[in-house]
Amino acid sequence: MTKLMTKRVKTRLTLSAVLVAAALSGCASKIDTRSEQNAINDFVAQANIASNVATADETNWWQKLESEQLNALVNSALANNYDLKTSQLTLKSALARLGEQKAQYLPQGGVEVGAARSDAPSVYERQSSANVALNWQLDLFGRITALVDAANASTMSQAEQVRLLQIEVVSSVVKGFVSYQGNVQKQQIIAMQIEALEQSIDVLQARVDEGVANELDLNRTMAQLRQQEALMPAIEYAKYSDLSALAVLSGKLTKDLAINDEQNILEHDFSVALKNANEAIALRPDISRALYDFSQANSLSVAASKALLPDISLSAFAGVVSIDSTGLKNTDQQWQVAPQLQWSILSYPALLAQRDAQQFLSEAAYNDYQQIVLSAVTESELSLQMLVNQQQQKTFADERFDFANKAFLQAQAMYEEGQIPYLELLDARQDVLIAQENAVDTTITALLAKVKAYQAFNGQWSYALNSAK
Repeated sequence: MTKLMTKRVKTRLTLSAVLVAAALSGCASKIDTRSEQNAINDFVAQANIASNVATADETNWWQKLESEQLNALVNSALANNYDLKTSQLTLKSALARLGEQKAQYLPQGGVEVGAARSDAPSVYERQSSANVALNWQLDLFGRITALVDAANASTMSQAEQVRLLQIEVVSSVVKGFVSYQGNVQKQQIIAMQIEALEQSIDVLQARVDEGVANELDLNRTMAQLRQQEALMPAIEYAKYSDLSALAVLSGKLTKDLAINDEQNILEHDFSVALKNANEAIALRPDISRALYDFSQANSLSVAASKALLPDISLSAFAGVVSIDSTGLKNTDQQWQVAPQLQWSILSYPALLAQRDAQQFLSEAAYNDYQQIVLSAVTESELSLQMLVNQQQQKTFADERFDFANKAFLQAQAMYEEGQIPYLELLDARQDVLIAQENAVDTTITALLAKVKAYQAFNGQWSYALNSAK
């Protein structure tokens, strides 16, 4: 190696070629997420959803049930749910990949130190070198920028996925807790029915033995008893199913979770109150995520288009070399700058196919985004319809229970006066217990409908929940 070789510049790209490449470059088209979000707001506002819902702040809406036990379950689930932890780790990974992609704007390279000893002919016996080398990909056409935009959109989409899971976790915990307390109350009602039927059977058996009653009434009552007893295993399973669901949400085993009886939560004054219903829909994470997915697909489409243009980079290194020494003694300086232009003209058919494929994916993502917006609006409308419907059913069920209870009291008075047989009194008592069970069912479904409404109008409170963590 001669001294002339240590100071050299190999120019592979002329200044005129750089200017031509710069003239060919264009700006990467980006999705204006702000204008898209404004379009959503306008669309939802035109739908005029939930105009009759009371105005209030829905942040931490489940705390309005005033249950310390429920609040603790929600906090435990948000802290320990494994699906949520997995999604949060995936978000951290996406953030790291975004940083990796942004680093492509900077020169890449490293330090190289080496030494060699050889006895081959025409080769120096000893030599050593130390170099700092770099390669700088020039983003003249915006391909790297488009890839950064795609990585950023992917990260934001994953952040919305975390928010989606938080909504699902909170709503599922509240639903499971309400369902469990409802099943506890239904189990008590069935136990009351069984006790009443057993008392009736004792009375009827005595009357049959005395010959003042026939076995028909006794057998019919026995059949009703077995019918109610058959419901107990189903209720026990329903309670265990609710408990298991809550345990999984909290990252625990079922045997490690205990819930106390808190049936008063079913009668708690709990109403749906939203600060801004239309905005709550527009800020839903499923809509935001679909928007970011569309933005990512569009940015990847731009990057695929930019791949058709020349790839311009700058390679360079600087260091020292030592001849006849493996210890970097008596060194000479050396450096090199090498601009490069690479244009995959022969790969154009494949690159065009990749561009077309990505453009189709971008169109598909936009259609998916529109579908999710429509589905969100429809889901919100249905949740309000269900809210009204279940409240009406609850009103009718409560009135049915009141009338059945009055009928039972009247039947009891008439039986004591000898005006009706005992079987009619038994039927009246069964009617009131069945009406009571139906009233509990409608109370549960009405409360779950309110939870469903908060789940549908989740944009405001899910953002507040995420910012508070």
